[in-house]
Amino acid sequence: MSERKLFGTDGVRGLANTYPMTADMALKLAAAAGRHFRLDQKEHRVVIGKDTRRSSYMLEYAMTAGFASTGMSVLLLGPVPTPAVGILTKSMRADVGVMISASHNPHHDNGIKFFGPDGFKLSDAAEAEIEAAVLGDAPVDLARPENIGNAKRIDDALGRYIEVAKTAFPRRRLLEGLKVVVDCANGAAYKAAPIVLWELGAEVIPVGTSPDGFNINAGCGSTHPETAAQTVVAHQADVGLTLDGDADRIIVIDETGRVADGDQIMGLIAGLWATEDRLARGTLVATVMSNMGLERHLADQGLTMVRTGVGDRYVVEAMRKGGFNLGGEQSGHIVMSDYVTTGDGLMAGLQFLAAMVESGRPASELARVFAPFPQLLENVRFAPGRDPLGDSRVRAAIDGANRTLGNAGRLLIRKSGTEPLIRVMVEAEDDTLVKTVVGEVAAAVRAAA
Repeated sequence: MSERKLFGTDGVRGLANTYPMTADMALKLAAAAGRHFRLDQKEHRVVIGKDTRRSSYMLEYAMTAGFASTGMSVLLLGPVPTPAVGILTKSMRADVGVMISASHNPHHDNGIKFFGPDGFKLSDAAEAEIEAAVLGDAPVDLARPENIGNAKRIDDALGRYIEVAKTAFPRRRLLEGLKVVVDCANGAAYKAAPIVLWELGAEVIPVGTSPDGFNINAGCGSTHPETAAQTVVAHQADVGLTLDGDADRIIVIDETGRVADGDQIMGLIAGLWATEDRLARGTLVATVMSNMGLERHLADQGLTMVRTGVGDRYVVEAMRKGGFNLGGEQSGHIVMSDYVTTGDGLMAGLQFLAAMVESGRPASELARVFAPFPQLLENVRFAPGRDPLGDSRVRAAIDGANRTLGNAGRLLIRKSGTEPLIRVMVEAEDDTLVKTVVGEVAAAVRAAA
């Protein structure tokens, strides 16, 4: 497949009101997607959700026009978590779903993610066809005047998601007696997450629940867990759950303020599900970024870890292909296909809370199920038009790093799918070795950037 110009590892993303995140491009993407899914003159539907960014309103209206122009009826969900779009696309019998969000990025970025009628994110092939229609010379075939689609707001979309989310917590169990900090990053779950926890009986301390269009992910949420950690300690809470802007990832904070990443959460859930004979084929799917300590921990329990490329879409693809029901990323995307089609931070958090309730153990014991290998990631920004990974100095540094590490560790270097960054990650049992190798490779990349 040729290199794509619009779609990255998680839809189309960029600086709001700048190509490709303009109203014009959003309209064209919607029209192309509408034509891709509407192959006859019958009624067809699309559901559109969004996060709390100011620019999400602009893109929502543009996409509504684009879809309607090809005869698609548009169902507007309003601000909802990304997994809600996957859930409601399927339950409302829509042909396609859209989430307008740049996830954990700052407010000035935005993105567009597409879901198929089965509630899963679109395949690479489907995205390539939509991209070709947008960038091609032939105009999109528009609907006849009598077939133009309409638009309708779904007032109870959030309530529908809330009821589904609660299924991730055991029936006949409650969170009574637990004080829970939930940081919603001023994002899409700012209403849903506190409501779910309160309805399940927790004493809820909300953080990041006052979105103003510009404060999404700003000093809060899973990318800034220190805010929730400080709140947990200050309020002597039992645990903290931190979500990102579209609530498809989670980071857990124990009662001491210590952070547990996605690897620790996946390790906990995998172990619990295995003991309950719920872990399909005894396998967890994770990406190349997940810690080697997690892999060793699973192996000690007789479990298997399958690695994929970076991006929850590739995790889900491997899960579907292999018949697995648990996967995710170190960053906090946890995919539990028994419940939902994509990463869901709130549902993963409910699994963690269920473990606390059923075991009677504190978060600090459950949030560290394995000792991680020292791991260091450094991001190096590069200028437009540059290709640092093709530079001979960088290739030489990579070869040297691999020789130095040998079998004692590993180097992962890759280009970000959402930002102009080269990510340099090194992992080994020796912390000094990790820092040295990262420094050398990052310096070479910086010189070529």
